[in-house]
Amino acid sequence: MKQWSMKLALLLLAIVEMINGEDPYKFFNWNVTYGDIYPLGVKQQGILINGQFPGPQIDSVTNDNVIVSIYNNLDEPFLITWNGIQQRRNSWQDGVYGTNCPIPPGQNFTYILQVKDQIGSFFYFPSLAFHRAAGGFGGITISSRPMIPVPFPPPAGDFTILAGDWFKQNHTDLKAILDGGHDLPFPDGLLINGRGSNAFTFNVDQGKTYRLRISNVGLTTSINFRIQGHKMLLVETEGTHTLQNTYSSLDIHLGQSYSVLVTADQPPQNYYMVVSTRFTSQVLTATSVLRYTNSPGTFPAPPPGGPTIQIDWSLNQARSIRQNLTASGPRPNPQGSYHYGMVNFTRTIRLANSAPVINGKQRYAVNSVSFIPADTPLKIADYFKISGVFSLGTISDSPNGGGGYLQTSVMAADFRAFAEIVFENSEDTVQSWHIDGHFFFVVGMDGGPWSAASRNNYNLRDGISRSTVQVYPHSWTALYVPLDNVGMWNIRSQNWARQYLGQQFYLRVYSPVNSWRDEYPIPKNAITCGRASGRKTRPL
Repeated sequence: MKQWSMKLALLLLAIVEMINGEDPYKFFNWNVTYGDIYPLGVKQQGILINGQFPGPQIDSVTNDNVIVSIYNNLDEPFLITWNGIQQRRNSWQDGVYGTNCPIPPGQNFTYILQVKDQIGSFFYFPSLAFHRAAGGFGGITISSRPMIPVPFPPPAGDFTILAGDWFKQNHTDLKAILDGGHDLPFPDGLLINGRGSNAFTFNVDQGKTYRLRISNVGLTTSINFRIQGHKMLLVETEGTHTLQNTYSSLDIHLGQSYSVLVTADQPPQNYYMVVSTRFTSQVLTATSVLRYTNSPGTFPAPPPGGPTIQIDWSLNQARSIRQNLTASGPRPNPQGSYHYGMVNFTRTIRLANSAPVINGKQRYAVNSVSFIPADTPLKIADYFKISGVFSLGTISDSPNGGGGYLQTSVMAADFRAFAEIVFENSEDTVQSWHIDGHFFFVVGMDGGPWSAASRNNYNLRDGISRSTVQVYPHSWTALYVPLDNVGMWNIRSQNWARQYLGQQFYLRVYSPVNSWRDEYPIPKNAITCGRASGRKTRPL
């Protein structure tokens, strides 16, 4: 009987492995180190992955299992988060301090991700201790499965462009400025794939069409992207196929990603790719080269200028970015088959950013609460039922108009609720917001205060679906959000100085059913720390 039971167990294990085998595995071994970098011509201490700055790209296909083993050879704890990867049922892998204990110096941790039901363009970056200002970021691509139709012909090439502002000071110096209660200085320049102007070349063949995946990986500044003499056909943003509108330049706010198609249909020359800052009094610019392979090496003219402080221009462009309702997403059914505008929202959450001074230091807040990290990751404390780490309801559903205060802010939410979230910005600067673990539909954005009457102008048909959205100065942006992913999820400013100084909180999406159908169990290799130090996860 015992022998028969063993055979049955082995058979069941084989069946499980066969089922899991339907989704391929991709394995990555990453060695994280410090190294000298010179992105703006000045020696800095950078964070390298396998000796690279930026880090290696992750190329995957929908539903792939992505296994990333990270060896932390820094002298301080380290985490990586996966911007826009939804981590279905698995906030354990999100890589922010609210969900994960940091990887100690000299130790290893393996992330076990699945890009479940996703396509598109994303990126990863370090989430602790202002490491993001030192590098450690890289691109993520998720291609459609072969049987899923894509609404454009296969391009001749696929380029990832990681652009954003950069500081000449080391990340430790920038962190010290923030810890001292001060805001960061103006950035020193812009980078394109880790390099300054004209240090990176993209080679193309005349007459062919290429896909460019462009992400703003900067710390503090929106950017505009354009290519001299060429139009860009927008096809995807953060995992959603878009209406295929043509743009001469594209605003990309902090943390956002877009895919465009560019056809090399001009005379054979070199052409400038240009990135410039938006909504800044001083305009920073960086260029790369789009080089036709039969080019004589000349440029037709100086780099083209772009928009600078025009908010209405950017707002109108943002409204034009909408879903392609007939295109397939990660599954064969059309994207428009989910009629989000016909779902009744069960809750309205209004979130207002502010910049209070607390205890004599500059902080940033959401609904007057400036987030402070707990001594134990919130998800770990929740799993082990450790009291006193956080309390639900420590941030309200609407602005209270009060001054700022410090709190480990966690908001409770029910699994499968459908929320209306309104970001309200009364400040003079553009805000950029990200929600981990979820996609959302952008149903409206406009100037002035939001009110219930604003719903009369919502786009309830083809609003773009994404995970990072901008809010213009003295304006609001409204989202519809299916809360269909159990876990502890970070809602944060993508301005990393504001995030570091408190403009973030956590949303605990809860299901009373203790089932793998709703949420995976704690990983066997999960690191425990803080008040959970020494506690066991599951048998290995």
